[in-house]
Amino acid sequence: MRRRLTETSILLVSVVKWFFLASVVGLLVGGSTALFLWCLRWSTDGLSVIPYHYAILPIALFLSALIVQYLAPDAKGHGTEKVIEAIHQRGGVIKPLVVPVKLLATIVTLAAGGSAGKEGPCAQIGAGISSTLAGWFHFDETDRKKLVICGVSAGFATVFGTPVAGALFGVEVLAIGQLQYAVLFPSFVAGIVGYQISTAMGTTYFHHPISFIPTFSEFFFFKVVLGGVAFGLVSLVFIELLKLTERLSERIHWWTPLKGLLGGALLLVTLVLGDRYLGLGLTTVESVLNGQSVGMGYDPFIKMAATAVTLSFGGSGGIVTPIFFIGATAGSFLAWMFGLDPATGAALGMVGTLAGCANTPISASVMAIELFGASLSPYAAITCVVSFLMVGHRSVYPSQILAVAKSSSLSPDLGNTVERMDDVRITTRDVSAFGLGRKALKRLRRRPEK
Repeated sequence: MRRRLTETSILLVSVVKWFFLASVVGLLVGGSTALFLWCLRWSTDGLSVIPYHYAILPIALFLSALIVQYLAPDAKGHGTEKVIEAIHQRGGVIKPLVVPVKLLATIVTLAAGGSAGKEGPCAQIGAGISSTLAGWFHFDETDRKKLVICGVSAGFATVFGTPVAGALFGVEVLAIGQLQYAVLFPSFVAGIVGYQISTAMGTTYFHHPISFIPTFSEFFFFKVVLGGVAFGLVSLVFIELLKLTERLSERIHWWTPLKGLLGGALLLVTLVLGDRYLGLGLTTVESVLNGQSVGMGYDPFIKMAATAVTLSFGGSGGIVTPIFFIGATAGSFLAWMFGLDPATGAALGMVGTLAGCANTPISASVMAIELFGASLSPYAAITCVVSFLMVGHRSVYPSQILAVAKSSSLSPDLGNTVERMDDVRITTRDVSAFGLGRKALKRLRRRPEK
């Protein structure tokens, strides 16, 4: 009995401790995120009224690369990846200077029209503030990591207005196929508090309940599964394009800010097709979620290219907002092909592509509920899980740890990062569907012609 009372007392103290710490993190991150979003909106609106303001894109990417290279190299690229890397490889230690540098570089990039997202800086805001607090309180490595994860959750929750999905994202994005249950409670607290603080400071969010959900039928359900397969393949294309563009950038042996000039010039080429591929692209996302047609089926791929160029050639920002554009436009186009409601297709594509690109099917499914309403949730869950499986052991976050194999017929290097993963080995079992199919195919090939 005494042992049970001791255990309960320890857990009660732990709950109180992490409730207090997570609330502080949520308060600070919510306020900082609201301030960042206000600065981003102010700078973007201010430049948008200037004729031909996209012409400054090469200069903007030059300045972004210059700021990051000489002030805080860890702020390079999309911020969430750097946070994951810090948690796994540096015990959650993040230099305080990374936060203001990332914010400034991202505002410069997005205000001029660079194709990136706003969640990366917010994740680094949360992680940087949490890491600094952990240093002040002399936390050990375990508690520091937990606090930094709370900061990531709060940043994601406050930037998109999804407190539950944001909390889950922070504990799900670190490893493929594994949730960090030890951090679940403080992450929820940080995400909810951060969201409430940001809302109280005047931040508004886009929530769009989908009114048209078809009646369940086997045919519609089959289309939903096919959509998940398609969004997984779209995610795979984006992941590979990001890696290809990064390799191309590394082969150009220029001073990094000069690469920003080249990247900005390449982005200007997309204006031939319109300006919807530049900046955050939220206007296009909202239009397709309202049921409007996106036009051509190449929209997702042009946005992929614009984002890859921005992040590989000096630009700074997140990657989730471009994923929303890619997924929503792809879903709208597939809905037109399948004869479905375009808004429903766009919503499924948005969360399905996020699940595939980031390997976060649970948080993406919950996000569908928070953004689009509970009626979409069964179909969103199926779409997200299928997309997560189809993308394989790849990710837009190369520092993710491989915790499980997505199929018993695959043998990835578990415990290693996606970036260092060896080629996936296929270990076909005789009784597996894949193995039986191969046997049947071999028999057909060996059958003599009459």
